[in-house]
Amino acid sequence: MEKVTWGRAALSRRKAMMSALTLALAGTLMNSSIAAQADVSKDAPLAPLFEASSWLNGQPSRASLRGKVVLVDVFTFGCINCKNITPALRSLNRTKSNDGLAIVGIHSPETAYEHEHGAVVANLKTLGVTWPVAIDNDLVLWNAYHINAWPTQLIFDRRGRLRKTIVGDSQDALVNETIDALLKERA
Repeated sequence: MEKVTWGRAALSRRKAMMSALTLALAGTLMNSSIAAQADVSKDAPLAPLFEASSWLNGQPSRASLRGKVVLVDVFTFGCINCKNITPALRSLNRTKSNDGLAIVGIHSPETAYEHEHGAVVANLKTLGVTWPVAIDNDLVLWNAYHINAWPTQLIFDRRGRLRKTIVGDSQDALVNETIDALLKERA
């Protein structure tokens, strides 16, 4: 039997290939998990949002959201992936709100510092978040919507039905495509 020896370059390529395979497998499992989460959440109405007792930047009402496409962004200010999507949300808020889009945030904290009211207020200002944000310190909304990762975006149609659940960042094109399609629909 011939002994196989690996040079440094070949070993590096092999490690890179194994890392890529591991990431691909993790992505497949994560996508399966996300799809399962979307199925579980599919029948979740917009209603739990109105049960939030504490709000920043105003409190939406059923009447103010009626007939609108609603993007609910579940985030925590310390999450880098959440911060990554905030510029796209600001852009959507600026360009699509007159077309019938409403953005509502749910701040579901992970750390003790993220529970502090003053820290939330300061970080929303720093991030440029001007839309209403429910404070979900007890994770009531997080659980009601079956959320298991930050950020998660729930996109509701004009009738208040959940039409898309998007987990993670770097999915701006999918968010935009979904919103554009739902804005074209009539209630």
